[in-house]
Amino acid sequence: MGKGGGCVPSKKKQPPVSDDPVSTTLEAEPIPVNDEETNDIASTSLEPTISSKLKVFIVFYSMYGHVEGLAKRMKKGVDGVEGVEAFLYRVAETLSDDVLIKMKVPEKDVGIPEITAAELVNADGVLFGFPTRYGCMAAQMKAFFDSTGQLWKEQKLAGKPAGFFVSTGTQGGGQETTAWTAITQLTHHGMLFVPIGYTFGAGMFKMDSIRGGSPYGAGVYAGDGSREANETELALAEHQGKYMASMVKRLAQT
Repeated sequence: MGKGGGCVPSKKKQPPVSDDPVSTTLEAEPIPVNDEETNDIASTSLEPTISSKLKVFIVFYSMYGHVEGLAKRMKKGVDGVEGVEAFLYRVAETLSDDVLIKMKVPEKDVGIPEITAAELVNADGVLFGFPTRYGCMAAQMKAFFDSTGQLWKEQKLAGKPAGFFVSTGTQGGGQETTAWTAITQLTHHGMLFVPIGYTFGAGMFKMDSIRGGSPYGAGVYAGDGSREANETELALAEHQGKYMASMVKRLAQT
């Protein structure tokens, strides 16, 4: 390129054009290709990017299966929200096998793993379920919360949404106070308590049958242990799962 911007002709001589008809028909040798390199390029450019789903952990303690029944139905509600997936976990038992046998406690579902406190950091939201003991959570769940000291120290759970669901023996046994007294655990961790309020609609006002649950969360009346959750109680649990999943999804988008 000259100073005036004009092009300077190349001084290289152009190769002569052959008059030999044979040479014009010869094909150039193919350029060797590295198959592995080609495969790598193809795989990286054509594979779709798969985004992981948001995770809601349903962490519970259940002695006779009432809370577990709510938890399993709750999972259905969470899984019904696109982009969100539920995982069931139980907390460790604190009673000895001898005591459990005397109390006629059934075998636990081996398909549901026990959770450790450290695993909570992997959740985008948590639903805690437990039976009442004099208006407060059962000792097994309290022992689990007591094991979260390191998470509290580092505030690893701060900002995570959480909710409660419960089981009580009678109508005056703590459907509200069991959840209400548990809020202190979330407060110290900086977690966000997500009650369901009256979002269940008409089902919250049904008076034609015994029904557990409150604005704090789903619930079941166990009676002497023989009563199973009715469809209204299970439907409320499913609704709470869906409601929590929607909240988790909304927070992730902000």
